Amino acid sequence: MTDHISPASLHRILGIAASTPLSPATMGASLRITFCPAPEMSRRLGRFTAALQRALQACGVTVLDMSEATGKNGRISAGTSVIAPGSFPDHLLPINRVSTLYNNVIVGIYDEPPPTSDGETTQRTLDAVVGRLAWDMVHLVIYVTGSSWTICSMNGGITTFETPLPEENDVLCSLVPKLTAQVVPPRPEDLEVRPGTLDTRDLEFGAIAGDFEECGLIWGDNPLLLSHTSRETLAYRSDFYRKIVARYLDDRSGMSYGFFARQLPVKPEPAIYDGVDSGAGESYVPVSIAGYHLLVPIPDIRIITTRSGCRKTSIDRRCDLVEIGLEKGRAWLATPSGLPDEMVIRPSFDTLTIIAHAAGNAMISSILQTLLPEARFPQILKRSGASMTHWHHYPDDTVIPEGYVMHGRKNPPVSCSTPQSAAYSLMGKLVALESAMMEKREYLGDVHIEPGHGTNMVGTLSLAETAEMLNPVAVPGLRSGTINGEIF
Repeated sequence: MTDHISPASLHRILGIAASTPLSPATMGASLRITFCPAPEMSRRLGRFTAALQRALQACGVTVLDMSEATGKNGRISAGTSVIAPGSFPDHLLPINRVSTLYNNVIVGIYDEPPPTSDGETTQRTLDAVVGRLAWDMVHLVIYVTGSSWTICSMNGGITTFETPLPEENDVLCSLVPKLTAQVVPPRPEDLEVRPGTLDTRDLEFGAIAGDFEECGLIWGDNPLLLSHTSRETLAYRSDFYRKIVARYLDDRSGMSYGFFARQLPVKPEPAIYDGVDSGAGESYVPVSIAGYHLLVPIPDIRIITTRSGCRKTSIDRRCDLVEIGLEKGRAWLATPSGLPDEMVIRPSFDTLTIIAHAAGNAMISSILQTLLPEARFPQILKRSGASMTHWHHYPDDTVIPEGYVMHGRKNPPVSCSTPQSAAYSLMGKLVALESAMMEKREYLGDVHIEPGHGTNMVGTLSLAETAEMLNPVAVPGLRSGTINGEIF
């Protein structure tokens, strides 16, 4: 998966650790798991759990006895995931036995059908899943019936396997990635915060904000753009667990899904051919594409994007947009000037993925300037920048814009806040560009399909133009989008 760019280069551009597992096999080899069953389990759940343990071991996962997984403090050691089949009383919930909030993924397994049914809205299904996560204090849930099993995750992904017991390949390609790449909010040390430095009265900002507002209105009637799920609407077993959920979400009011973003105009230097003595140093990374070996400059980039938690179909330009960027390899976040004192802005869970897309756009501009000087993409990126639209669903193939290349369908299913998601975004762009070059097609953007998660559509169209393509009023009350075998 890193044929075009090395793990070391991903680290230099995005700060992603070179040791980050990117394939299901390396993910499985990195996992440690222990089983923590409830005091009582149904016979069906017992059979399923035993089969799951065998499948995980066949995937190369290290399965530990509870005694091996428990440290001297009596808690399950950091880095060990917990499989928790059955229903637990409050005092035996596995969350009470782990060492960390973010580094012990807990999977609840239940002998009951998933909360999905024909005619149920995507939002209500998501709310039901998130409600179960909060009630049982788990990160993933698996529902088991006599003929199938279903994985549900915090980002709204729901995947059903029509087999009564888990099979090795399904476990490796679906559950293992979700256990390896956990949903985690950006840490304070991940980016520099620049409070009050985004001038929302600037004329350039005003034009960009208008594109966001128009885009939001176009998406307004589409139930596939999931709305904010407030943590105050969820049921908790106690105030203690309510506080844990608040802390896990970095004290955000809840979870919102999807983002809109506009990369500001940028004209990076052209790439140079590897081996040419040009004095290229640490500011360049090697990239192999379409048979060429290039040195591509690491770009500085700027992006205006929706703030975490805002209502994306009704954007207030004074407080709902923030600026993020990459400067000399360091990520940063600028908040709007004049914010009310009570408004605290948190970086989006998607921050690294957004930056990865923008960095990838700039790198593609560098490559095209060298290999295809007549290409339009670098000129458009220099003049107008690029737009990014992310929603938790898949587009119909018929609405893919001309010049946009689709990729990512075979990637492992990971969530947006993970380093894997950012890596797949950047690497996938290079795959898409190479595909366009080899087929002698014009490259104007990419459609990044994220299995078990959603879609990023990134390119030279404005946000409003992208929204119009994705939201043709074909069926009253429901705009474009297909499920393609998975529920979102």
